[in-house]
Amino acid sequence: MSTRVLIVDDHRLFRSGVRAELGDGIEVVGEAEDVDTAVARIAELEPDVVLLDVHMPGGGGQEVLRRVLGSGSSVRFLALSVSDAAEDVIGVIRGGARGYVTKTISGRELTDAIKRVAEGDAVFSPRLAGFVLDAFASSEAPSIDPELDSLTQREREVLRLIARGYAYKEIAKELFISVKTVETHVSSVLRKLQLSNRHELSRWATARRLV
Repeated sequence: MSTRVLIVDDHRLFRSGVRAELGDGIEVVGEAEDVDTAVARIAELEPDVVLLDVHMPGGGGQEVLRRVLGSGSSVRFLALSVSDAAEDVIGVIRGGARGYVTKTISGRELTDAIKRVAEGDAVFSPRLAGFVLDAFASSEAPSIDPELDSLTQREREVLRLIARGYAYKEIAKELFISVKTVETHVSSVLRKLQLSNRHELSRWATARRLV
């Protein structure tokens, strides 16, 4: 019996590429490009596994996890992202994903990972597996950083881009939000972390390996 999969990613060409690369035994039952659409499609289609991008409009992969798993759904999630940043990996695993692989994965490897997650296994890209174990074992891990945990997913996204040197207009374009909304998020982050300016934010993010 085929494993029924929903692909959630905000890039149409990437979704098409994933479809083309998946091997035998995988049935792609649908696609979604943002959080609201993903939540609705999961409820409608009830896939076995959701291939979930971490960063996309509407709150990102963690918001999808929160809304779907919070409703009592038993669907399994496999994060598929270009990012291997500490907060991204730990964030979605804490949110309930069964695995995390990067977009450098081959079609054959991704097919195998989906089948394993459908069977209940936890699957990680080789380099990330050791990192996840270390992160949960370490008292300094991002997963138990109270300051980081005080930030919303979108605030973390804005913070990371600021730390990478993005201007407000560039952040707005990257996250599909207005410049005013970026300013609001920055003000909120500064307040929560008790910092004064974007330079302090950059140092704070770098110290936690969020860049």
